[in-house]
Amino acid sequence: MNGAREGEAILTPNSVRRLDARLAAAGLLDLAMEEAGRAAADELTRAFPGRAALLLAGGGANGGDAFVAARHLLALGAPATVLALPSRHPLTRANRRRWRAVGGQTVALTPAALSRRADASTVLVDGLLGTGFQPPLRPALAGVIAALNAARALGSPVLSLDLPSGLEAELAGADQSVQADVTVTFSGLKPALLFGPAAARAGRVVVAPLRLPPGWALAEAVATQPGDAELGAVLPVRGADAHKGTAGRVWIVGGHPGTAGAPLLAGLGALRAGAGLVTVHSGTELPLLYPELMVRHHANLGAFLAAEDHARPDAVALGMGLGPGAAGHARRVLAWGLPTVLDADALQPELAGHGHAGCLWTPHPGEAARLLGVGTPDITREPLAAARALQTRLGGVVILKGGPSVVADDQGLSVSRGGHPGMASGGMGDTLSGLLAALLAQGLGPGEAARVGVRLHARAGERAARVFGYGLGATDVAHELGGAWADLRVAHPGN
Repeated sequence: MNGAREGEAILTPNSVRRLDARLAAAGLLDLAMEEAGRAAADELTRAFPGRAALLLAGGGANGGDAFVAARHLLALGAPATVLALPSRHPLTRANRRRWRAVGGQTVALTPAALSRRADASTVLVDGLLGTGFQPPLRPALAGVIAALNAARALGSPVLSLDLPSGLEAELAGADQSVQADVTVTFSGLKPALLFGPAAARAGRVVVAPLRLPPGWALAEAVATQPGDAELGAVLPVRGADAHKGTAGRVWIVGGHPGTAGAPLLAGLGALRAGAGLVTVHSGTELPLLYPELMVRHHANLGAFLAAEDHARPDAVALGMGLGPGAAGHARRVLAWGLPTVLDADALQPELAGHGHAGCLWTPHPGEAARLLGVGTPDITREPLAAARALQTRLGGVVILKGGPSVVADDQGLSVSRGGHPGMASGGMGDTLSGLLAALLAQGLGPGEAARVGVRLHARAGERAARVFGYGLGATDVAHELGGAWADLRVAHPGN
């Protein structure tokens, strides 16, 4: 990512190694471990007040964090015992000596020792493995992790340091790993804490921003997670003299027999996101579900799109339920050079090379797999790498949709925040496409529109869940876009 970064850093193992090397060169690595352990102890006393702590220290740097946390717990008057493997890392050995010097007790870590000492009044602190772990898991550690998870099942909550042991920091899969209730992660988020089954192993994630020199973590980040205040700052602001002709003209191109609802949902998303005029162009008859939408049926949609005698809109969303011929229609629209959102049927491999800087591609994992010629599990296992590969192939801006979504453009990668599991239903992507087109039509660049749009959509889903509960429809979410917009505006301190 070029230029200044904002938001929460997302760090891979290589990022962490580079950051640690920079800290070591500055003589700050020991102080950073002290900060990490103190942050973990503070969170443990907040989350589990009054409980004794049983800390499990591995031989690497993660074990050093556990020893520091134990020392701070002792200083706070909280009972703490460390079960430890032999210490390999020099800072782990140093902090083991410091723990012993203040009277701390260390016991050799075995599955049996863990099982004997854990009970429902004890919180278990997982300091076994950190971001440097790569499989396979050694049998001895696999036994410890199994005993830890068994103790949790009997009532002992688990707090993991940096990420649950057994997870690969960069991947979304979770095989043999700790199931945490809380994960305190240091300096920034890790991909495993954000995506797929791995994220479900982390429980509630707390980011402990260590007091490093400003920007050091962001300088090593592979991606960022923008905050609501940052996104609220770039939302369009409509002046008092605005009218429908200046608020953005959007065309929705889509619809086919059996999928007539898709372009209408996109049109609703555009309306709720502030577009002044929204016209749906389709090769099939569409019902007039929303009187604010202008609906145009074309017996020959391709001929209409190829014609030169009609005024162009400010932005186009294309592909929702479009059916056969979508790639040809997309090529015609892309030739206009206008800000264009491509979704659903318009996401075809043969369109690679036909895009431009104003394109916004919005595949879900199955569509992304087709575009890259790989399996869907390859996409979901490494969504950051997949989004980067899609953007390299297609150009413009890519939103790899999911929970969370990833935005990739020439500036780098960002990951959206929030959303709700109830949004896993048909039509959500259609509504998002219309929302994105509305933001483009109101003057946002494609990267800004993507980052703001996915967060607006997610926030609207959060609001809809409070009203409708678990199962959400796309229209439920669309109707909450205005409230989500207000939430982001309020989050920006300048408002």
